[in-house]
Amino acid sequence: MEGTYIKRRNRPLQVYAVLFLIVLYVPVLFIPLFSFNDSLYVRFPMQGMTLKWYHELWLREPLWNAMWNSVRVGAAVSVISTILGMVAARAITRYRMPGRSALVTFIMMPLVIPGIIFGVALLVLMSRMGVPLSLYTVGLGHLIVCMPFAVATLLPRFEGFDPSMEEASADLGENGWWTFWRVTFPMVFPGVVASLLLSFTISFDEFIMAFFLTGTDPTLPMYIWGQLRFPKEFPSVLALSALILLVSFVLVFIAQWVGRKGLENEN
Repeated sequence: MEGTYIKRRNRPLQVYAVLFLIVLYVPVLFIPLFSFNDSLYVRFPMQGMTLKWYHELWLREPLWNAMWNSVRVGAAVSVISTILGMVAARAITRYRMPGRSALVTFIMMPLVIPGIIFGVALLVLMSRMGVPLSLYTVGLGHLIVCMPFAVATLLPRFEGFDPSMEEASADLGENGWWTFWRVTFPMVFPGVVASLLLSFTISFDEFIMAFFLTGTDPTLPMYIWGQLRFPKEFPSVLALSALILLVSFVLVFIAQWVGRKGLENEN
């Protein structure tokens, strides 16, 4: 009876979860579907199946330049945000500091504040300081967006870390630097990998900050935005978007898998 009661009580939640996933992902699945459409226009029924839109992507030098810009910015942002995230997560979990909850809330603020506000604010700040817009300003904007995700990914790793391991290392004569690299870092390494992959994915796909802070070197989302002005380029944009969706899904899946695997091994 008790098992039947629990099952019936959870059924509405299960139905809600299924409906939520359908509403969230079904529209996105139309992107890779129509990327194989033989027609310039998105419509049912499809005119035929083709791979020519994917073939065209390999022949566009501006596309590869924009992708390389996104890779460079994403790699730099992921490394910097992960390093800063490690420092913040270690300080938050290791030391009893006044206002710790307020500090965590402040770090997580970019998750709830619209990105357009940060974009406009940074644009005004850069213009007032006379800083030219470039990939560096884009990276600064992406760093603000990625930092909360890095901290949120690394906090569980440091919270589950046993401080006695570091104390034992110190008792054996290691200084703080070598204790971190030989004891702390290997223990939190799965979280570091997850943070790197997640931060890179977020930076690679981020558009709002790039829209306000891009100079003469566009990132890949900005390139896609520019191509949407030309109807004949729309099928190629769908093909490119399908590839980005696939790569983003794989990276996020690996990041989540590495993070969960590390916590399971620790437990």
